[in-house]
Amino acid sequence: MDTAAIPTQRESEPGPGTRGRATLPGSPLAPASARALVRAALDGAPAVAPRLADDALAVVSELVTNAVVHAGTEVRVDWLLEDTGAFVIEVRDRHPSRAPRDALAGEGPYDTAEYGRGLRLVATLAESWGVTYRVGAKTVWARLPSGGSDAPDGPAPDPALEVAEDLAPQPPRADGDRDWLGRGALSFLAEASDLLAGQLDENLVTALTGQLIVPRLADWCAVWLEDEASVRGGASDGPARVWHASEARIEELRCALEKEPPGPPDGLRSGPEPYPWPGHELGPRGAHGTALSYRLVAGGRPLGTLVIGRCGPAGFPDEITGLVEDLGRRVALAIGAARQYARQATISAVLQRGLLPGAVAEIPGMRSALVYEPCDKGGPSGDFYDLFPAGDDRWCFAVGDVQGKGPEAAVVIGLARPWLRLLAREGYGVADVLDRLNQLLLDDATEAADAAARALVAAGAHPLASGDGPQTRFLSLLYGELTPHDGGVRCTLASAGHPLPLVLGPDGTVRTAAHPQTLLGVVEDETYTSETVELRPGDSLLCVTDGVTERRSGSRQFDDGDGLARALAGCAGLDAERIAATIRRLVHDFGGGAPEDDLALLVLQAE
Repeated sequence: MDTAAIPTQRESEPGPGTRGRATLPGSPLAPASARALVRAALDGAPAVAPRLADDALAVVSELVTNAVVHAGTEVRVDWLLEDTGAFVIEVRDRHPSRAPRDALAGEGPYDTAEYGRGLRLVATLAESWGVTYRVGAKTVWARLPSGGSDAPDGPAPDPALEVAEDLAPQPPRADGDRDWLGRGALSFLAEASDLLAGQLDENLVTALTGQLIVPRLADWCAVWLEDEASVRGGASDGPARVWHASEARIEELRCALEKEPPGPPDGLRSGPEPYPWPGHELGPRGAHGTALSYRLVAGGRPLGTLVIGRCGPAGFPDEITGLVEDLGRRVALAIGAARQYARQATISAVLQRGLLPGAVAEIPGMRSALVYEPCDKGGPSGDFYDLFPAGDDRWCFAVGDVQGKGPEAAVVIGLARPWLRLLAREGYGVADVLDRLNQLLLDDATEAADAAARALVAAGAHPLASGDGPQTRFLSLLYGELTPHDGGVRCTLASAGHPLPLVLGPDGTVRTAAHPQTLLGVVEDETYTSETVELRPGDSLLCVTDGVTERRSGSRQFDDGDGLARALAGCAGLDAERIAATIRRLVHDFGGGAPEDDLALLVLQAE
């Protein structure tokens, strides 16, 4: 077959067959995404042999995993189901200097930090395959025959993946190992990849690893994880996580292994390497056996060590050691992804704490209650609030919602909240604060766009050719000033593109407390106005974000037909805390599931 099985020049041709293409980020989730795309394409094609579908998923999994591990760049996947029934898959990365490892060519030196069985699975299943180098890119392709390969069938794993133990049956020993390591092992590896890639906790990843290996691939295994702060290539000095086919042997085996943890490795070779047999701790039947260690490496960084053991004189066949090495690569990717997620979650939590007040101010003559529920627990929310003293017996409050989430939202909140406080304490009125904040957002967005354009020009690109530059930063904001006095609280407020505040009277009447105005950061030189309402004892002011008003149940929203006002009217006679709790409960109950947007509401009640 021509080495350019699905070449660029042919992609534009209208030829027959079912074809598709996807570009995936070089992340641990890429193999699972590629398998899902290919599975959907084959499910929609007529008369595809089941064996061919299984082979295609195994091959695309191996090729994309290889690209992620060895190149770490964006991955492009092309596939073609020919009219003859043959299936062609092509995986391209952007690291042409790193050749994929071909296990069939022997154990030569390689310039990458990680080693796996590479293309052994591909060579087993494909009728032809090859590697194509282009300027700035490397492509590995494979062509699968219409009926699938002649690899022996094995028991299929449980596709539901309800527990890791159901992924693959326990293989028989000796000659049965090689039989099981046909199609059953390939399916096991693909499904194990899906299971591991979906985990965001490294402890759960290691627990699943033990369940996947024991007893089907080894009698026992252990995993040591290295502290990220430890010196690169240092010893695995963390606690051992141990699994044994007999639970009665786990603690004794753990004690024995922790006395002699894996030492500093020779480079970053993934293994397998011989490991001392723990001996009598495994009982009379386990006095002799074979143990092998594998370094868990992802992105050129050591993350830990996996050790497997098998009792008896036979040792491990090469097929088992190769399969565990492939599994180890996926375990390392999953641990790396979990650690990256944990780092990001920590950074986001610290950032979120910095974007919100440590405590809301207590206002004489008023009670306040707050509900704040970010939808994404792992990143900065787009909603924010504040309630602070502004001097001269004045208190100010704000409830805002930034367009988008994550770092972009954090930038806007980090800009808006301090300026609100500064302008309020400088004595600016409500309308003037919104005027100046609107101009500040527009100036900041212009400066960011200019900086991005200069960077594009310096890189040789035309600034108008990219749609990735900074976008206008919109902010909806409800901002007000409270002045307690004899007989109530004077509230001056304005709403800029935000859900309007509502006032609940002691008798259950509800009225709107402001009129709608333009979002902040949209119109240059916009002039905002404010209005004043008197909150008498027992009056309650409710301020919410659109996570409340736009909560969905099918095609309906919570605020359809003045739904929020009707819900608030039912809170007559309740204090601020119970009003907030009631509205929160009604919003949650309305959708039936977890909210899909950030939710914030503030209740201010005059005493």
